[in-house]
Amino acid sequence: MLFNDQVNFVMQHIKKNKLRVFMTVLAATMGCAFLIVLASIGFGLQDSIEDEILSSETVTQIEVMGSQALFTAEEVADIEAVENVQTVLKTTSVDANVEGYMGDRDTSTSLRLVDFTDYASVAKPLSEGKYPETEKEIIVGYHFGQTLLNEADRKLIDEKSKAAEAEGSYYDGAEEGYKESLIGKEVEIALSTHEQPDVQSERMTYTIVGVMPKPAYEWAVENRIYMMDGQREVVENMYSQVVKEEGASDYQLFSERFDIYAESLEYVKPILEELREKGYGVYSVTEQLDELNVFFLVLKAGLVFVGTIAVLIASIGIFNTMTMAVTERTREIGVLKAIGASPKLIQRLFLMESTFIGVIGTVLAIAISYIVSFASNALLPLILKAATGEEGFNNVQFSAIPWQLVVIAAAISIGVAMISGLRPARKATKIEVMQALRQEL
Repeated sequence: MLFNDQVNFVMQHIKKNKLRVFMTVLAATMGCAFLIVLASIGFGLQDSIEDEILSSETVTQIEVMGSQALFTAEEVADIEAVENVQTVLKTTSVDANVEGYMGDRDTSTSLRLVDFTDYASVAKPLSEGKYPETEKEIIVGYHFGQTLLNEADRKLIDEKSKAAEAEGSYYDGAEEGYKESLIGKEVEIALSTHEQPDVQSERMTYTIVGVMPKPAYEWAVENRIYMMDGQREVVENMYSQVVKEEGASDYQLFSERFDIYAESLEYVKPILEELREKGYGVYSVTEQLDELNVFFLVLKAGLVFVGTIAVLIASIGIFNTMTMAVTERTREIGVLKAIGASPKLIQRLFLMESTFIGVIGTVLAIAISYIVSFASNALLPLILKAATGEEGFNNVQFSAIPWQLVVIAAAISIGVAMISGLRPARKATKIEVMQALRQEL
């Protein structure tokens, strides 16, 4: 019997029992779709968490832990000599009260000194402007303008905050502040001690030439001032104007930090290993991702296992359908054997029928799963927002269906369908010809 004849034989008998086959295909579809949708939750949540981590951290950044974060010039040169290390970035924080003034507006901020040549090579692109080229040029945080307030803004924020508090919510002051471009604007900066914030240093004037990118987290407010590390002596002189003489020499105004950057993500792990061999205590966010991947691997395996149970339940319907098919076609099987059909051919015909049910069910399940996944990602954020009043669900991916999941689910579904039809198919090969031919139609 040719392959086309075998297919026609199978399709002919499927058409005779449309309702039974339809219900069996429906059960297979539901089982496979349940497997895919359930496992897609694990894939979706993993993608969301990874995206959040990677968007908030520089993946090529290697952090130095604890007291080892302070390097000598020789140590910096030693680290930069490690293969595929792009740069060792030094940032200096100023431990003092910092006030910024622009016209009738002012803000409380913080100050960092950086080498912009190194910083520009590893940082994300600025949201506006350029990096400083002279010592009197600075960069400000993304929300610097929002925090530049005058008395009218403060009164409005106070009124709106009280109204929001009465309604059980919170107002963040996003509608107030300086709304025009900050590029080219001059800002006066003054320092004071934590103990005497009202006693300020002489104000120094700087020009804003760039604005930092928006923070990855919605709740983060970034209004720092970044200036060239060559201004260290100027800052120190400003602070010396207000610091008390007694105990001044014991106070540490500057806090330094060194971060190591690899040329690309693939070099992070080799650099980590080499630096640890040299005795440095280093850490990278990629290690956090490795731990996260192990956790989600176990979670996804568990979800696939639970989903497979649904497929196995659906296989009971396939087994019953194929068993009924063998019983109803006993005479036909006898005729096939009488005209010379081999047991392998008869077994193949019934396996083709069970496989057909599995394939159709799997194809429909994949289509339904993608629809459910798309609908979940579109509707669940709206439902959760309405239920909780929170805005943070828009960036959460509740379901993701990669091609690997489709392949795994299809292999399980079709494999189970073939196994379910295997016993009835073997039963068909054992039917005696004479007994089958004597059976009444």
